[in-house]
Amino acid sequence: MRVGVPKEVKNNEFRVALTHSGLRSLVSAGHEVLIQEGAGVGSGISDELYASLGAKLVSSAQKAWDADIVIKVKEPQPEEFKFLRPNLYLFTYLHLANELEVTKALLDSKTRAIAYETIQLSDKSLPLLKPMSEVAGRMAPQVGASLLEKANGGSGVLLGGVTGVSRGMVTIIGGGVAGVNSAKIALGLGAEVTIVDINHSRLAYLEDIFGHQISTRISTFTNIEECVAKSDLVIGTVLIPGAKAPKLVTREMIKSMRPGSVVVDVAIDQGGCFETSKPTSHKSPTFVDENVVHYCVTNMPGAVSRTSTFALTNLTLRYLEKIVKDPVAAIKKDNSLKLGVNCWDGHCVYKQVSDDLGLPYKDITSLI
Repeated sequence: MRVGVPKEVKNNEFRVALTHSGLRSLVSAGHEVLIQEGAGVGSGISDELYASLGAKLVSSAQKAWDADIVIKVKEPQPEEFKFLRPNLYLFTYLHLANELEVTKALLDSKTRAIAYETIQLSDKSLPLLKPMSEVAGRMAPQVGASLLEKANGGSGVLLGGVTGVSRGMVTIIGGGVAGVNSAKIALGLGAEVTIVDINHSRLAYLEDIFGHQISTRISTFTNIEECVAKSDLVIGTVLIPGAKAPKLVTREMIKSMRPGSVVVDVAIDQGGCFETSKPTSHKSPTFVDENVVHYCVTNMPGAVSRTSTFALTNLTLRYLEKIVKDPVAAIKKDNSLKLGVNCWDGHCVYKQVSDDLGLPYKDITSLI
């Protein structure tokens, strides 16, 4: 099978969908791999390294998309829609529940699109979302701490405090992978940390892990309202697989925060969990609303591209190896991979996406 790896075109996206070790695996299995020149440079992988291991370097995105399966990191951008076509397999992050334009482009072109983020194991875990949730979770307190500095528009609070001065207060909404990783870094910075989650058992587990270092609250309107009002930094990590994130933090809650406080919306790929959130980019990452600094970058892990690329491809490769052998057979055999299919031959085949976007749904099993 011919595998295409185009250079990412989303704003300041420096990750690449295939490392040199993944390339070796595909080439040794007899597959042809087309890599657009410069695709790996942002992650520290040179064209020369790719070429030495058997990649065919191509000079344009069009040539990289001329493949049986295209692997990417982020969803197709408008300038890439022209490359979509019937019988093309696309394997990438999609986050379609908040992307009507991208979804329509995939459906109109009859592309067979498989989303990293909706591949789900029997225990409900999301193996290809986990590494980027870890990265974004660990980045969020670092970003928030920097934005709290007065020169960056913040309130001038040092999260760790100093002798005789109280520590900064951090609330993390969502106790999943991103939330736990945010807590680790926030605690390392010396902040007072509260984790809010709807699952009592999950909070009990987190208290076992962190002990008295953290506080926990059940996710109710009142509890979120109280926690947000007293926080210097609020990190939103709420996730419903494949669906739009619920707006758990209202504008009135944001308004209750001290001017110069910061919110980081890790859930922005799925629409965000703050009522005031709107997507931003690494080029222009923040905006101020209700006197609160908002960071809502839709591809946070792209800022630490080398770490993110290797973390992601460590896990995507095992699924890619199944797909390149025989895509239809792999999807039929592997239920986790089947859950990753979002669009197929002009049909929306992921129920949550169809519900959120108001599109007709068709069960993938009737199409393959």
